[in-house]
Amino acid sequence: MDRRRRLWLAAGLAVLLAIVVVLAAIVAGSGRTSSGSSPSSASAGASATRTPSPAKSPAPTAAAPAPPTIPELPATPMNILVIGSDSRANARDQNNQTVTTGQSSDQRSDCLMLIHVPADRQKVYGISIMRDNWVNIPGYGAAKINASLEVGGIPLVVQTVETLLGTHIDHTVMLDFQGFKVLTDALGGIDVNVTLPFTADFDTHHVFVAGVNHLDGEAALEFVRERYAFVDGDYQRVRNQQTFLHALLTKLRGGIQTPAAVLGLVNFATNYLTVDQGYDPAAVAILAYALRTVDPGASVFFTLPTAGTGTSADGQSIVVPDYAGIGQVAAALRDGTLPEYVAAHGY
Repeated sequence: MDRRRRLWLAAGLAVLLAIVVVLAAIVAGSGRTSSGSSPSSASAGASATRTPSPAKSPAPTAAAPAPPTIPELPATPMNILVIGSDSRANARDQNNQTVTTGQSSDQRSDCLMLIHVPADRQKVYGISIMRDNWVNIPGYGAAKINASLEVGGIPLVVQTVETLLGTHIDHTVMLDFQGFKVLTDALGGIDVNVTLPFTADFDTHHVFVAGVNHLDGEAALEFVRERYAFVDGDYQRVRNQQTFLHALLTKLRGGIQTPAAVLGLVNFATNYLTVDQGYDPAAVAILAYALRTVDPGASVFFTLPTAGTGTSADGQSIVVPDYAGIGQVAAALRDGTLPEYVAAHGY
């Protein structure tokens, strides 16, 4: 895989933008209905020499449509796996071909994030899984975790992450880079706080200055893709992804307060997403509406522990998993003690 292709990070953050927050700001008013005014009655003028016309009955007024409703989500925790594909084509079509034929596709899961939604839905936890983690891919062997999408499609990505974390994935969502750009532009761009200024070394070579930067779809893609500008490479890129997601959550929090807004946007967003069979638009809407209580400021994002970088037996540059640290995260997910884990590690 050449350097240019490795740079294509289809941000899974944008998937979360569309699924967890459902991009409601785009169509906040799309579900509103306008009521037509009743036809006014003209005054009947009597004349001494003309017989008045018979009075006409007023036209019946159509009943206003009932406002849409969304059922409440049961108060149970949920794990959603966000997958960012590096596909330059259509990630959904490539995934379907791999799942159907068993043939490898020209895409990898260059962004992986497990989103844990607690039962009370007051916050969410995002756990970034670095794409170069050298893990065992079931039925395939030792490889970078991002190869699981290439060789087995979404089902194998899920199986690999479930094996790594010892937890069940309830739903999956995937987005490619084109969908990311479209969805970000549809929001009118995103304001992110850049704490480490840099210049992207590809595409438009966008310059990110210290402080708040307003990013359109192209600039946002460069922000979450860049790694060569940083001393610690992918580690800073993951931190930038988390910064971007915080900004999205903050901007969109007010846009999912009404069922009409949520339902209208789901119809838009699903054009760009690949979701599991159990995650139809109705299920997306139910989750999105349930998350109207999430506080972006209280939500926590961190990276799955690693033991640094290394080189595989076949010469690849890899990230070495910290299995002891991963075990602690897995236990916190299993036991419902993520708040305690986060507090203990200062996230």
